[in-house]
Amino acid sequence: MPKVTKKTLKDELGLRPVPSAMETDADDAPSTSGAKIKFAPMSVFDQNGKKIDFRRITVPQQRMTPLKTAWLSLYTPVTEQLHLDMRMNLKTRKVEIKTTPKTVDIGHLQKAADFVHAFILGFEVADAIALLRLDDLFIESFEIKDVKTLRGEHLSRCIGRISGKSGKTKFTIENSTKTRVVLADTRIHILGSYQNIRVCRDAICGLILGSPPGKVYSKLRSVCSRLNSSY
Repeated sequence: MPKVTKKTLKDELGLRPVPSAMETDADDAPSTSGAKIKFAPMSVFDQNGKKIDFRRITVPQQRMTPLKTAWLSLYTPVTEQLHLDMRMNLKTRKVEIKTTPKTVDIGHLQKAADFVHAFILGFEVADAIALLRLDDLFIESFEIKDVKTLRGEHLSRCIGRISGKSGKTKFTIENSTKTRVVLADTRIHILGSYQNIRVCRDAICGLILGSPPGKVYSKLRSVCSRLNSSY
């Protein structure tokens, strides 16, 4: 019987000797010697030496389809008017906005982030774009349980009382206070100026606490007339 040596085993099986750490290339390091490749850290500066700032807005699953539909309406003002870069990261489900060398004001980055965030909350593009044009507009969010703890049918009736038949009550409050309101289940979002948001919030809180719409309308009428006379 012929003697089996290491050399014949290597020749028959086609094995190769593992190279030493000195002979290993950088690309083969993790698979052979176990050495880790060291990459240069990502720079936060562009080619001109200007710092790059980022904003990331998380997109819920239920807002992905409306975002795809209205993407061009959101992308155009952010890139052409504010001179920012904007993209959708499908892996992390976030809208990423960053500055470019053409960006004039760093405050435009926060304006663009508020604009996209307003759309994701449920506001129309035509309403949210006002955040880019005006400086004194804000968004306030609160939940019904922050005003009064309601459960079951009481909560459903409260949401219906805020909306009204075919949205009549909500539209009346919006037109009276010059705001925009979004009812997202038990969460309420209000877009407008500081004073108008306060008036709108008081009216909605009155409906949550059980006030009849007629009483809320009369109070709205007096408060809005007083606000308009002060301007």
